[in-house]
Amino acid sequence: MTLPKPTLHLLCGKVAAGKSTLAAQLASVDRTVLITEDEWIAALFANELQKAKDYLHCMTKLRAAMEPHIVALLKIGTSVVLDFQANTIESRAWMRGLLDQTDADHQLHVLMPSDDVCLERLRVRNANGLHPFTVTEEQFHQIAAHFSPPSEEEGFNLVFHH
Repeated sequence: MTLPKPTLHLLCGKVAAGKSTLAAQLASVDRTVLITEDEWIAALFANELQKAKDYLHCMTKLRAAMEPHIVALLKIGTSVVLDFQANTIESRAWMRGLLDQTDADHQLHVLMPSDDVCLERLRVRNANGLHPFTVTEEQFHQIAAHFSPPSEEEGFNLVFHH
């Protein structure tokens, strides 16, 4: 019996766009593992996060540590849902590098609700206290300023969720 080719699922969308909710749904398929950036960063670096540049430093360290693990999972036939933000060209270039080391399929899931919808979801998320990080409206706008939707030229298989 031949197993299906593994798939690397990537997620693009602003804060509170629904990426983690979709990631959990995608990961419910057999032979699929979910790797969530926010959980790993909170567990490993929570005490180091004071400013935006701290996040960038911690994210870089986490990616370097996780890259061989993600590639190994894909190479043995396990699909991966990578709940890391694919919101910038630089982030997507790193993800493209993962794919280039395997023969896995991929899907870049793009979630683009309005800022108003994201902010309302953010308020609810902050109030329930279940997410590892609280993000203020000001921080939402600072982070959103760096958002760059993917283009077809980047070569990803885009899947839009409305």
